[in-house]
Amino acid sequence: MDDKILQTTRELIDEAGYPALTVDRVAARAGVGKAAIYRRHASKAEMAFAATMYDRQLPPLARTGSLHGDLLALVRAFHVRMATPEARQLAPALIGELAVNPELVKRFQDTFLAAEQAAFADIVEQAVARRELAGPVDPAMAHLLLLGCLASALYILNLPVDDAMLTDLATAATAGITALADRHRSAPDEAAEQR
Repeated sequence: MDDKILQTTRELIDEAGYPALTVDRVAARAGVGKAAIYRRHASKAEMAFAATMYDRQLPPLARTGSLHGDLLALVRAFHVRMATPEARQLAPALIGELAVNPELVKRFQDTFLAAEQAAFADIVEQAVARRELAGPVDPAMAHLLLLGCLASALYILNLPVDDAMLTDLATAATAGITALADRHRSAPDEAAEQR
């Protein structure tokens, strides 16, 4: 049933655009009740986000052997999803809903963002194990440094994002994550010196 709901949502967005999408239309075409949709998705925007971006499933993480390589592979995979016409149509509506709906914010954080941040935690953990990083970094900050910048470029600044920009974003995120790991490692030393 989940696949049918998401497929129908994608079809309706393709046919008429996000503004014309309604839960009623999805339910009617998918042959399911509205209650079945609302058990899975708190709002039209969440349903459309799941359909156009992912249903809480991330692309498999690349194991490139370097922090920069892993971040570059991740930002490339997300760019494929985030740069579609459907995602560009939906993002402003979702951002608007998140601004006024605390319940949706919580669901969004507990599902989509939690999955993305878990991917960053894994990437950082691998980099620490390879001794590329001096220590762990908050996955939420790593997420913000890479995918926050990509979302801003696509949805707010409307920049043309090509592979050169994705490479630059991964390079900047690598530098930022490395600096945060170094700072967190030196913070206990500085505190000890002040005693």
